[in-house]
Amino acid sequence: MFERIVTGVVLIAVAVALLASEGDGAAGGVGIRLGVCDWTIGKAGDPSALALAGKLGLDGVQVSLVPDGTSLALTRPEARRAYLEAAERTGVAVASFAVGELNNVPLKSDPRAEKWLEEAVDIAHAMGIRTILVPFFGKGDLRDDAGGLEAVVQALKRVAPRAERSGVVLALENYLSAADNMKILEQVSSPAVRVYYDVANSQSVGHPLFDEIRRLGPRIAEIHAKDIKGLYGQGSMDFASVRRAMEDIGYRGWLIIEGTEMPLGLEKSVRYDAEYLKSLFAEK
Repeated sequence: MFERIVTGVVLIAVAVALLASEGDGAAGGVGIRLGVCDWTIGKAGDPSALALAGKLGLDGVQVSLVPDGTSLALTRPEARRAYLEAAERTGVAVASFAVGELNNVPLKSDPRAEKWLEEAVDIAHAMGIRTILVPFFGKGDLRDDAGGLEAVVQALKRVAPRAERSGVVLALENYLSAADNMKILEQVSSPAVRVYYDVANSQSVGHPLFDEIRRLGPRIAEIHAKDIKGLYGQGSMDFASVRRAMEDIGYRGWLIIEGTEMPLGLEKSVRYDAEYLKSLFAEK
């Protein structure tokens, strides 16, 4: 259990939570707010990511929960305070968290992963953040791994009650199809376990991503905007069709830029992609 947070920091946390959950943001009338992954802008685990995101015209940041020794760094109150104060100072929200190290320390096979996931839930609860991205890539890939899938289901069953009590969602991101993700959700059977949908991941392995968005519907907790073939609107991703699929399921929430190409350099490229998405998702 974390140490008691002083009253001033609690008030900041409430303000940040309200900022993260309030109505339409810069992207306009379809209820989408734009954020960026801190690792995409070279600021993984760094509170200065919020200031840079604001400079780039974005509403929020998906923050990496990075290990510091045997625990996640943000288990320390002073580390959490740095983010809360940065959010208050910049007006940029912590949109969600991601435990990227689970790609190297898999939930399916390493006990540290489940401990970190429990810590992540406590951190999110303490800071008023709702969504935690739980990735399954690299060593954690679940494709063609029935034993790994079963181990993940059992781990999620153990962690899900903690997430439910805390009002936190564990959002699974992977290369699996919508149907296979649905099987995991059905087996875990918890409202605290949903899907983190990445459009480029699905495209890269040949899933029918627009149909999948519609099939998963309210089980999608948050969405990554990504095009690994070029600047947004110039590459291979049909973001207009992504928008229509999101509208069809009534998605209202964060659209997080990840993995953008950088032909113009980091700041100009991310700003270009952000402006493209703002234009596309504005009220028609």
